[in-house]
Amino acid sequence: MPTYSAVARDSKGVTRKQKLTAGSLVEARTALRNQGFFVQEIKEAKSFNMKSFDMKSIEAAMTSVTVKDKAVFSRQFAALVNAGVAMVRGLGVLSEQCTNPKMKKALTEISGDVQQGTNLSDAMRRHPKCFDNLYVSMVQAGEVGGVLDEVLNRLAKLLEDTARLQNQIKSAMSYPVTVGVLATIIFVGMTVFLLPIFASIFTELGTELPLFTQALMGISKFLRSPHLVIPFIFILFAAKMAYDAYYKTPVGRVTMDRVFLNLPLFGDLVQKTATARFCRTFGALTRSGVPILTSLEIVRDTAGNQVIANAVDEARKEIQTGGMISIALQKEKVFPIMAIQMISIGEETGEIDKMLMKVADFYEDEVEQAVKALTSIMEPIMIVFLGGMVGSILLAMYLPMFKVFESIG
Repeated sequence: MPTYSAVARDSKGVTRKQKLTAGSLVEARTALRNQGFFVQEIKEAKSFNMKSFDMKSIEAAMTSVTVKDKAVFSRQFAALVNAGVAMVRGLGVLSEQCTNPKMKKALTEISGDVQQGTNLSDAMRRHPKCFDNLYVSMVQAGEVGGVLDEVLNRLAKLLEDTARLQNQIKSAMSYPVTVGVLATIIFVGMTVFLLPIFASIFTELGTELPLFTQALMGISKFLRSPHLVIPFIFILFAAKMAYDAYYKTPVGRVTMDRVFLNLPLFGDLVQKTATARFCRTFGALTRSGVPILTSLEIVRDTAGNQVIANAVDEARKEIQTGGMISIALQKEKVFPIMAIQMISIGEETGEIDKMLMKVADFYEDEVEQAVKALTSIMEPIMIVFLGGMVGSILLAMYLPMFKVFESIG
């Protein structure tokens, strides 16, 4: 019998890796569920085989499936299902025209599994790098309710909104990052190559270098000394490794994610983005017929911030004991008051999915406005930063010239 490797979460919420032997993937998943585990990912543990080690496998392994790729697939697949095209044929058509190697390979295998009688959601669950728990759960709900085309359209809308939100944040960060990199390159280039030439000329003229010029010459000497620069780079690399190791710990992740939420300028953007993502994902899951506890588990795992994930988990526990989501979220104090009040109204009226979508629309607009405001603030700051770095080099070169002019006078 084949061996399967699984990533599962126990009743205490601890994620662990499990290996087990079973007759099929379904039997392996059932065995883990009977042991009290919530299966997040499971796949067959394949041994290394040189025959399967080809360029297509390498290309598929090196590429990643983006949110846009999944959104396009969902929209096209929904259109085919709605038009009455057989599922296997639709998957075959989409796999042939897919340009992403990883997605193409996954769709080909999913089509083969479905043709052999496997449910679409179970076939997709075997490819967690292409279709996560959120996607699989909504597809499963669509299969059970007989509304797969509607669910796929909702998935496409959800993924398109997510992609738009990500693009807005990336566009806001691209300008300061680009300017910062250019400023650093210009500063290093002028410090390493240009400043020493002028400094040697002034030294030959017997001019005493000003303190500011001497300071920049010290930086220039440091940057031109490999025996000093290499250990410094190593220290920075070690600090990054230490931060990554600390962030992987439960305490470190909560601590740093809380810091991100309280950052000036960026903290408000992080909170609004997380609120919009939570409401959009939770609303899409509940509207598609996914059980509310399962929906909260999926939202918790896709939160992207451990502080918010913990708040969602507390809300899930509150519901298990007969409580309300809004009360649990209010206790954690990570979501805006207005969002909590609107969720509370949705719970009271029994239309929480509609209210969640309205909250998501509102905060996505808020994120868009916050991104524009942040960009308008960052632009002059980065211009001053760039001008200051270049100006400091020019000032270091011209200050000794003023002393030469004074001595000549």
